[in-house]
Amino acid sequence: MDPPPAKSWSIHTRPEIIQKYQILERVGSGAYSDVYRARRLSDDAVVALKEVHDYQSAFREIEALQLLRHSPNVVVLHEYFWREDEDAVLVLEYLRTDLASLIAEAKKRGDRNGIGAGELKTWMLQILSGVDACHRNLIVHRDLKPSNLLIGDDGVLKLADFGQARILMEPAYVVSGENPLDEAGSVQPHEVTPETENSYRGHTGPEQEHGAMSKEEEYLRVLDGVKAKDFDKETNVYDGDTSCLATCTTSDIDEDDPFKSSYSYDAEEVGDDNRHGCLTSCVGTRWFRAPELLYGSTDYGLEIDLWSLGCIFAELFTLEPLFPGSADIDQLSRIINVLGNLTEEVWPGCAKLPDYRIISFNKVENPIGLQACLLNRSPMEVSLVDRLVCYDPASRVTAMELLQDKYFSEEPLPVPRSELNVPLTKNGQDEDSPGGWREYNEMSSDSDFDGFGSATVTTTSAGFSIQFS
Repeated sequence: MDPPPAKSWSIHTRPEIIQKYQILERVGSGAYSDVYRARRLSDDAVVALKEVHDYQSAFREIEALQLLRHSPNVVVLHEYFWREDEDAVLVLEYLRTDLASLIAEAKKRGDRNGIGAGELKTWMLQILSGVDACHRNLIVHRDLKPSNLLIGDDGVLKLADFGQARILMEPAYVVSGENPLDEAGSVQPHEVTPETENSYRGHTGPEQEHGAMSKEEEYLRVLDGVKAKDFDKETNVYDGDTSCLATCTTSDIDEDDPFKSSYSYDAEEVGDDNRHGCLTSCVGTRWFRAPELLYGSTDYGLEIDLWSLGCIFAELFTLEPLFPGSADIDQLSRIINVLGNLTEEVWPGCAKLPDYRIISFNKVENPIGLQACLLNRSPMEVSLVDRLVCYDPASRVTAMELLQDKYFSEEPLPVPRSELNVPLTKNGQDEDSPGGWREYNEMSSDSDFDGFGSATVTTTSAGFSIQFS
């Protein structure tokens, strides 16, 4: 075996790891983590070892994954190693391919019809199930994209890479992780455990006393107005291709796990003057980044995942990215050319976005609309994307609602997972296509104007504004 690079040497020399795992090869690398394929010595099972060099990213990932330990469409975290002055090493379920590879393979086949409708529905239902599990536990993923949706040999799709995830409130609110999909892809009802049904209702009110609200209605009420809170130092990183094989829900974590009580800082350290925490707008990969983030918002919630979900579904339908911006301003321009200008009429309150009055565009008289981007797709498919990719975050349909959408119960029905075409390899980074899937990993700042075109800068009472043509 070739000697490992200097920055990852520790994983090869830490006795607690090499006594339990044989490291086979490095399969992904980035600025803040490296991923290795390994063999567990106790039973010869293949796993992924993710060595995370950034403390905050490791903390967020472990914290979120433990909450999602029973979610069947989130990758399994088996255990982790972390001690003072050492990088965290997460032992994760190994899945060899992803949705990016599925799309790339379908595109290479040159099939005019792309992925079959029945297959599409099964993949989409699994994605929705994973996102719904996150949102029912009030976890915002913040980096949903095809390369973070991993696929096993059995056709099971799982959400991965929670290094940017945020937990919106304390973990007393926990939903049972039963799979809402059966083998045929049919939707099964969700359940809320008895102890959590009371714990996530934040107050005693008439609706509780008289039992007037259903569990789903109460869930939506809790989500209404809740915004992402975080109280640690932000780390905005470009992490290359490290999501390639892992990320998780926990199965056999020790009962004395220090992370089990790590959520208390939400209530203890934050007063009324800092209700919205210290978030950043530079999260997620540009092509899937919601407009509120592109306009600099640091006060956002689960809705940013729903926008990303719409972009992913559109790409499944067409095998092409919906908004492949080359820079953040170009990203906004592409969105506006499709959806039209962002105004108070389409999104009440948008003028309060930090960069709304700084960045402006010429008026788009005739936006092309989503229908033009989704040629040859059915009205129901266009409607599904339209309900996710809309300016007003409050208008975006939830994953829970989409799981019950009639689109999935009409012919052609979702196919059994055993009939899915699973890619043989992970080839999302298409070397034959310059700037292809590698663009998924670009993490530029919101001031990235390079290569966009002419701009007019005007001094204003608030500072300045930039007009793009």
